[in-house]
Amino acid sequence: MSHDSSAVKPYRKEGSKKEQVADMFNNISPTYDLLNRFMTMGIDTIWRKKAIRSLKSLHPETILDVATGTGDFALEAIRILNPKKIIGLDISQGMLDVAKEKIKKRGLENQFEVVLGDSETLPFPDNTFDAITVAFGVRNFENLEKGLTDILRVLKPGGKAVVLELSNPTAFPIKQLFHFYFHQVTPALGKLISKDKRAYQYLPESVAKFPDGERFAEITRNVGFSSCKVRVQTFGFCTIYECNN
Repeated sequence: MSHDSSAVKPYRKEGSKKEQVADMFNNISPTYDLLNRFMTMGIDTIWRKKAIRSLKSLHPETILDVATGTGDFALEAIRILNPKKIIGLDISQGMLDVAKEKIKKRGLENQFEVVLGDSETLPFPDNTFDAITVAFGVRNFENLEKGLTDILRVLKPGGKAVVLELSNPTAFPIKQLFHFYFHQVTPALGKLISKDKRAYQYLPESVAKFPDGERFAEITRNVGFSSCKVRVQTFGFCTIYECNN
């Protein structure tokens, strides 16, 4: 099953999505956290906590946070789960530099390490991690199936991958409000705060094209996950996927 989310790119039609996503996050990294809170009105912190709590019963000691960005999700995972080791991987050095500052400030160098890398060719051996998390990152994958296959490869048998991703509300009037906010307000805010309007036009486009809900669950099962639980959040703005190896 193929879908066209890989065709949505931040800047240009030509060239790889991967390189453009890296460029985009390098451009917006200094203001990313501020914009995130502002745009979701802080609700993203509630979604993050819920997603991480779904790993509590697993007591994971080693966690990989794919598309870790500025490290907020991994830091929340440390607070809630306190694993022995968490590795955050991202394609953007600019975002990782912000994450490194946070790690240093909190004195977490021994527990939280960041690595520059590509989520579709993870630089780890098979069966390495007890749990893997991806918050707002899978829709930026150039090849979704390839990324999910590699996540499954480095996940231990019996392990769990938790994916948190924006989705498209379907109920009236939420759908219409969401569309207006995301397609009109968000790019304007993005331009104002980050000086990169295109990055925040890409955001709603990438969400609109993403195969959310049951379609995403089906893709995870197709690549080999044994099951995937779909948990819709806040009127359908966001979905938590719990995928078992």
